[in-house]
Amino acid sequence: MVLKPILKNIRVYSLIIFGLALYALSWTAFLIPHRITGGGVSGIGALIYYATGFPLGYTYFIINVVLILVAIKMLGANFGVKTIFGVIAGSILLSVLQKVITIPIIEDKLLSAIIGGILAGVGLGIIFTQGGSTGGTDIIAMIINKYRNVSPGRVILMCDVFIIGSSFLVLTELVPVKRIETIVYGYVTMAITAYVIDAVLSGNRQSVQMFIFSKKYDEISDRITKQIGRGVTVIDGQGWYTKENLKVAITLVRKHESSDIYKIIKEIDPEAFISVANVMGVYGRGFEKIKL
Repeated sequence: MVLKPILKNIRVYSLIIFGLALYALSWTAFLIPHRITGGGVSGIGALIYYATGFPLGYTYFIINVVLILVAIKMLGANFGVKTIFGVIAGSILLSVLQKVITIPIIEDKLLSAIIGGILAGVGLGIIFTQGGSTGGTDIIAMIINKYRNVSPGRVILMCDVFIIGSSFLVLTELVPVKRIETIVYGYVTMAITAYVIDAVLSGNRQSVQMFIFSKKYDEISDRITKQIGRGVTVIDGQGWYTKENLKVAITLVRKHESSDIYKIIKEIDPEAFISVANVMGVYGRGFEKIKL
């Protein structure tokens, strides 16, 4: 029993590192080489780097140190720990990758903006699903999302408009037309990132309702409760064709957990009858909280 929480934490922090790696790669390999500005603290760091040459990873770390205190106070100590971890790991990854990658991986600027936005969105989405943050505008987004049904992607989108627009004043080595063009690429990246974040979060939050008809309903219910950690409700029923009394086990789980339940049912009763339906929303313990 002691090992289970440890393995869970290892999985969570491994996923956060993976998400941070994708996020750092999007900046260092696709955006910075083309002097494209994205949003958030990384966007501010990019502007400072374009203007002074000061490394992005250092700026990212310095700005986020102050914002971490806000995360701890508003979102709890656990979120604060993950935020500190995310900021430190993100700063290291940005610093290392920026030194390693010195030329654009893809020469086409628009394609780089698109790929950079996708990688950043997937990375941030993975981090958010694990309750972590990269700091900056992500903290603001998570605070608002905690109390209101406003998607993090939309909040970040609104916060980042100003940061990207500010690149017009920084990229002075470019003619005005090229500066405007670069800003447009930044907005393309921003929009793609926001969309991908919402797509990742929506996919992670999708839930299904499962009706399980089996004579071994008790064994199946016990395994679901102990192994998956989800509740099960058992109701009485009657097969109208056979006129036999039966028990029906009902459970609500995340969509990605359904495959584990299929394995459990197959092991216990391969002949079980299962009905699965997508649900619009599930509110309560283990799922979403009602936010008004």
